[in-house]
Amino acid sequence: MTVICRLSILLLACAFIGGCGVFGGKDDELPPKELTDFKATLDVRKAWSAKLGKGSELLRINLMPAGDGKRVYAASIDGNVSAYEPESGKLLWRSKLGISLSAGPGTGRGLVIVAGADGEIVALRSETGNEAWRSKVLGESLSVPLVKDGEVIVYTIDGRLHSLSSTDGSENWVVEQPLPPLTLRGASTPQIVGNRVIAGFDNGRLVAVSLAEGVTEWEAMLSPPSGRSDLERLADVDGSIAAVGQDIYAAGYQGRVASLAVESGQILWAREISTSAGIAADWNNVYIVADGGELIALLRSNGSDVWRTDALLRRQPTTPVPFNTAVVVGDLEGYLHFFSNADGGPVARMRAGNALLSGSPVVIGTRLFVQSEDGSLYAFEVAQPRRPGNSKDTAAEKR
Repeated sequence: MTVICRLSILLLACAFIGGCGVFGGKDDELPPKELTDFKATLDVRKAWSAKLGKGSELLRINLMPAGDGKRVYAASIDGNVSAYEPESGKLLWRSKLGISLSAGPGTGRGLVIVAGADGEIVALRSETGNEAWRSKVLGESLSVPLVKDGEVIVYTIDGRLHSLSSTDGSENWVVEQPLPPLTLRGASTPQIVGNRVIAGFDNGRLVAVSLAEGVTEWEAMLSPPSGRSDLERLADVDGSIAAVGQDIYAAGYQGRVASLAVESGQILWAREISTSAGIAADWNNVYIVADGGELIALLRSNGSDVWRTDALLRRQPTTPVPFNTAVVVGDLEGYLHFFSNADGGPVARMRAGNALLSGSPVVIGTRLFVQSEDGSLYAFEVAQPRRPGNSKDTAAEKR
């Protein structure tokens, strides 16, 4: 079945169900849970903000900021790619590509790479923003391009994982998985762990591919399709995949959250939790936003519950991101919610404009960056308490 036919079926299904996000039944008829007041214990402040370009109008694309240690990069749907000085937010360069963008940017090897809605892959020089090369793949990409060891990895919504040369954009290899007749709009951004690319597909499979040769090393059924109708059998692995050491953490829609061994794909533990938002992890916990909006922390070693909070029910929360001593989630009204990574209690709340935050917040250096649906970029930081000291120390700090 063609991509156009599958998309038409998806849009028709969405019209009957009442939303293209999470097919939650009665929960979708209820309003977003109201926010409650609390005493903030984490001093979060907005460092700067910038306008990138046109807003993405709820098209469920995957434009989100990226950094390389020197600059912060971000792109807008109308083809603007911009580089900023991380501390001050000063615009360093802006390139206007003249195409509609759907994902990125990704960075590496001195390149900034974005994906176009019609399959264009464009590489810019990170120092200047000058175009290095432009290539084209079959299918729209909704996952951030990855760069490593001379390879640019691109996943497209037609079920293909592409490797392009970082030198000129020529194709090295393609790995393909069969697609079900009905899928959610979205795509999982692959992870590169060692010399393997780990990718989730819309048929519920997690696949490991060798970075150099494009050979499939193992497959694991993360989210087995079940039910009689195509809607009941939705099993997309659409959200972000996390990796800590040699362990992988991934989740599927109407399926499981699981920990897998990167060498073999063996499932180390699994929990029956459905999510389309993806998964994040730190050294202690794994963090998931379940389909209804419940934020859940699981112990990374065995998947047991650490804490849960229902503060964001039906608020369309983003993928959670560990930041400082908190876990951060954005929502449909532009709020960033900071929860303690120890017990899940609220520790701060900030607003990044009034637009929905559809892309996941991103930690770059010591700051948190988030892009909103209206085409704006925001930088936040945690204020550091002043160190007690004598007048000589204070004078030295001022210099």
